[in-house]
Amino acid sequence: MSRIDAQLAFLTEADKLKTILRGTTLCDGSRRENSGEHSWHIALYALVMAEHANRPVSIDRVIKMLLIHDIVEIDAGDNPIHGDHDPAEMAVMEQAAADRIFGLLPDDQAQVFRALWNEFEAAETDDAVFAKSIDRVQPVVANLQTGGGTWPEYKVTADQLHTRVGVKVQKGAPAIWTALKVRIDDWFAKNTMH
Repeated sequence: MSRIDAQLAFLTEADKLKTILRGTTLCDGSRRENSGEHSWHIALYALVMAEHANRPVSIDRVIKMLLIHDIVEIDAGDNPIHGDHDPAEMAVMEQAAADRIFGLLPDDQAQVFRALWNEFEAAETDDAVFAKSIDRVQPVVANLQTGGGTWPEYKVTADQLHTRVGVKVQKGAPAIWTALKVRIDDWFAKNTMH
């Protein structure tokens, strides 16, 4: 297979990401977003919000990570952060998906993409920490824009939101979490049964 044929095979496979529905709706609440839309939107979030990164980041690397971070969902599906799934089982499925999907690329690109995906998953570098933060921000904004969105469906509590989302956002973009927390606290104050 030629280099171009391999690249086109990968890009054709990547189109399947548009068929994976996520737990989060669009900001207008009209429907659930798909993982392709999510990947594009958080890449845009990163570009717009880079100045709020806790540490200096290479925005081109962050955007690359965000464009490919969910590609494994083609095989593994989307597992909402507030959903009920086994994280260890998902990690195994996602590793296998990464092997298969990135393996469609020419070897040199496969290695580069896989290294970026691994870096994002490990979330140890400044770029990956910020990328993980932004990945968590967009669904929060969508849920806030839709009056809580899918939070009631998943029975999300303020404590869960802080533990599962806030801690990661604070690590890479604390100013963004501070701004969102005011809105989150207000929503929970108005929507929690006493």
